[in-house]
Formats: sequence, C-alpha cells, structure tokens
Amino acid sequence: MDGAPSALAALLWFGVVVAAIPLALWLLRRTPVGAAGTAAGAMRTVATLAVGPGQRLLTVEVGHGEQRRWLVLGVTAQQITALHEMAPAGEPAAATADAAMPFVHWLAQARPRAKADRAA
Repeated sequence: MDGAPSALAALLWFGVVVAAIPLALWLLRRTPVGAAGTAAGAMRTVATLAVGPGQRLLTVEVGHGEQRRWLVLGVTAQQITALHEMAPAGEPAAATADAAMPFVHWLAQARPRAKADRAA
C-alpha cells in the first residue's frame, strides 16, 4: 500500500499540469507581453482581388512610420507568394464610377452608343 499514495499524488499532479497549460496560454494572450506579438496596426490589408477559386491577390501594409511597406501577395490554398514590394503612396484610390458599376448597367449605357455609331 506504500505505492498507492505516491501513484495517486503523481496522477493528481499530472492533472494539475495538464489543466494549467490551457489556463497559462489563455492568461498569456490577455497580458501585454502576449499581445505584443499581435499589436494592432502592425499589419493591415489594404486591398483584395479574387483572381480565381481559392486564389487572391492581397496588398498588405506592414510596419510603422518610415518603415511602412506595401507587399503584393499571391495567396492560394497551398502557399503565399510575395509578388512585389513598394512604398505606400497613400490610400488606394477609390474605384471609379465605371469600375464600380455593375455590368448590367454598363451594358445598358453602352447599347445606345453602339446603335448611334452604327447609324452614322
């Protein structure tokens, strides 16, 4: 019976350690030390363009102040590829009215012009 209390104590300590791991990670995430790795503003998405199913082009801003850079990234399900790096020139230009206009409206406006060109 001498081995029973030490085995029970070892099992109890094992349970304490296993329960303490998620608790420690949860607490670390909420402290300034743990949050430093995910500081707000260290990286932000500037623009996104869907190229195909599961394929996107992203423009991401990284860094602060004079160290800011824009990275153009190709993103697929398997990998992320850096395509270009540039200095930010300011915020991206707002989409023009023609680019933001749905295709149906653009087609409706283009039809009268095409008919007028054929008649002339």
